[in-house]
Amino acid sequence: MGLTGISLKQVMKLPRTLVAFLALLGGTLSAAETPRPNILWFVVDDMSAHFSCYGETLIETPSVDRLAAEGTKFTRAYVTAPVCSACRSALITGMYQTTIGAHHHRSGRGEIKIHLPEGVEPVPAIFQRDGYFTCIGSGLIDRDYRGLPFGAGKGGKKKDGLIPGGRLGKTDYNFEWDAAIYDSHDWAERGEKPFFMQVQLHGGKLREGTEEARLTFRERVIAELGGATDPDKVTLPPYYPRDPVLLADWALYLDSVRLTDLHVGRVLERLESEGLLENTFIVFMTDHGISHARGKQFLTDEGTHIPFIVRGPGIERGAVRTDLVEHIDMAAFSLAAAGISIPGAMQGRDIFAKGYVQREAAFAARDRCDETVERIRSVRTDQFLYIRNFHPQRPHLQPNAYKDGKAIVQRLRALHEAGTLASLTEALLFRVPRPAEELYDYRDDPHQIRNLAIDPAFFAEVGAHRSKLDAWMIESRDPGPESEERYDSDMAEYLKRDNPEVEKNIALMKQWALEGK
Repeated sequence: MGLTGISLKQVMKLPRTLVAFLALLGGTLSAAETPRPNILWFVVDDMSAHFSCYGETLIETPSVDRLAAEGTKFTRAYVTAPVCSACRSALITGMYQTTIGAHHHRSGRGEIKIHLPEGVEPVPAIFQRDGYFTCIGSGLIDRDYRGLPFGAGKGGKKKDGLIPGGRLGKTDYNFEWDAAIYDSHDWAERGEKPFFMQVQLHGGKLREGTEEARLTFRERVIAELGGATDPDKVTLPPYYPRDPVLLADWALYLDSVRLTDLHVGRVLERLESEGLLENTFIVFMTDHGISHARGKQFLTDEGTHIPFIVRGPGIERGAVRTDLVEHIDMAAFSLAAAGISIPGAMQGRDIFAKGYVQREAAFAARDRCDETVERIRSVRTDQFLYIRNFHPQRPHLQPNAYKDGKAIVQRLRALHEAGTLASLTEALLFRVPRPAEELYDYRDDPHQIRNLAIDPAFFAEVGAHRSKLDAWMIESRDPGPESEERYDSDMAEYLKRDNPEVEKNIALMKQWALEGK
């Protein structure tokens, strides 16, 4: 009994252990017949590592826990940009968003376009050229990125480049790219080809919207999962007040984690039913942390720390790695897993390569988000997180129409105006000026609330991390502040929305710039 006469499609459906056993019995499997592995990415919006396998105790997440049990879990994985478009521009190229000039959120949308540097291209284009079927969607044949039936809510407001009820997944790249790099929304049409699939999920965004939308979401949670999370049982970070609005929002957020886990489980069931699971490398990650006052858009753990799990052929089962990983490493590892050469310019690293040298530091950058001008850089080493604020004369919670539209931020601002916030919350969110430099022992201070940069005992650490960050900014070709011309180009698109709040904020950004803030 050999492998002669078995088609490539049939072989791909066999467990790898059986393929190896049959090869031993009947001879070797030629390179031409060897099934190439599939690559599948789960990329989830607006979600931190609030999964059971990462220590969350209020909810259960059996599907993501399964990935961790059957693969390798990374406990110190971080995004290089804590906002959707900049993060996704980096992950799809394996490059720092600052290096490719795609670091300002929703940039390149105006008259001035962003083009990738020579030698840099989106990973799907590389997979496609090497014979892979490339797709981006929900991973399910009957449900969209929200886990709802295709067509549900169709005709609603387009958001993040997505049409409600549509079939394609989120891209949100800040540079010019050719939509032809994706063959389809799903792997079903691949024929005999291996596939590279991005499963893009709505994640933490599921809980957003009007009060009516949030109530509808809660009803959906109860219907699909049998119950909703109790706000009174929620544990908030110590810098947020135990306010009913914040507690209710965090409970809904945890329910969005549960629905995300349910979707992941359905995709895994599909892979199993189609005989694809054992020959598919799966990476599970989120595009940044929870959307909150100190999360999304910011460089503390709440904004940059993400779940990162890899499962697939040859990946150690149940392993836990504590070394520093950047989300752009996913691109390099995935190419290597498919047997494709990693481009020489790619800054992501193959974290499973033989002889892999672990990162000594992880870097991140926050720049303009929508109309709000900001510039923050960070470097994280084994023990310390160093953050540099280039606009310390502006508050942490600068005016921003997107964030100020959230009930949780509105509530925090109201409590601030009423003078009822705790001193810690006031200092972290509203104090002006902010520290120009921050240093946290993030192992002993997981919420980053004790700034050691002002402590003489840590001046040497501040200096060492300051130098390390400076060197990275030079080496990675950090372009510096956005020019007024580029800002105006993108703001022209925002002004088309006829939003007075955005117009007011743009005027304020220009005023602060003239004042040197």
